[in-house]
Amino acid sequence: MDHLTELENKSIFIIREAYYRFKDIAVLWSIGKDSTTLLWLCRKAFFGKIPFPVIHIDTSYKFPEIYAFRDEYAKKWNLNLIVGKNEEEIKKGMGPTKGAKLDCCNELKTNALKATIAKHGFKALLLGIRRDEHGIRAKERVFSPRDENFKWNYEDQPAELWDQYKSTAEEDNHFRIHPILHMTELDIWKYVQRENIPMTELYFSKGGKRYRSIGCKPCCSPVESEAATVDDIIRELETSHTSERAGRAQDKEDAYTMQKLRSLGYM
Repeated sequence: MDHLTELENKSIFIIREAYYRFKDIAVLWSIGKDSTTLLWLCRKAFFGKIPFPVIHIDTSYKFPEIYAFRDEYAKKWNLNLIVGKNEEEIKKGMGPTKGAKLDCCNELKTNALKATIAKHGFKALLLGIRRDEHGIRAKERVFSPRDENFKWNYEDQPAELWDQYKSTAEEDNHFRIHPILHMTELDIWKYVQRENIPMTELYFSKGGKRYRSIGCKPCCSPVESEAATVDDIIRELETSHTSERAGRAQDKEDAYTMQKLRSLGYM
């Protein structure tokens, strides 16, 4: 069995295990490469039809290309799409230019997600995060409990041995489940190449620049790159020493911003 097939099998096992243990479950889809790969794995796990809702948290500041890709593939893949928005804060003018990035992300992403979970009663969420993407994510578990206030206690995570995952606890409000935690950025792109997974055009070079990590348009900057195809991206990553999230504003603003956001319930 080759490396990518081993990674795929592990991810599909986690997805099916999560669905077996939690029926009130959904998958988060940011439209980025990781969450789109996770969506692809969910489709493979259930033979082409995802049997649970797909959530997109919309800050209203996403790239137009993200919205276009979301709408196109939600229809093509027959997804039960739920769009979550913090309409109240958006109407008040909350955005990337108002105060710290922490405040904007907390209101438009974290609190929008909290409201969506509460509205639909989800007990578990599948997320496309990877340990190698950010230092704080290296502390995560595959099955990660959140308390009744959606907070993540990164100092007290359950042990996971031999694919035995924690899934019950009276005090926990819900679980975050991470089926691609064991993959790297390079693994993702090699899997995208093998499976021919569609990706938003933002990842491919135009005019000598492309995005490696995407989110809200005002908070993302492109990197210098001539990689215009998946093959080009793979070759570039095999020699690059630039951080994947070098173009994300919230990562630059405060070294502990991501840890603060995740402890409050952020993806």
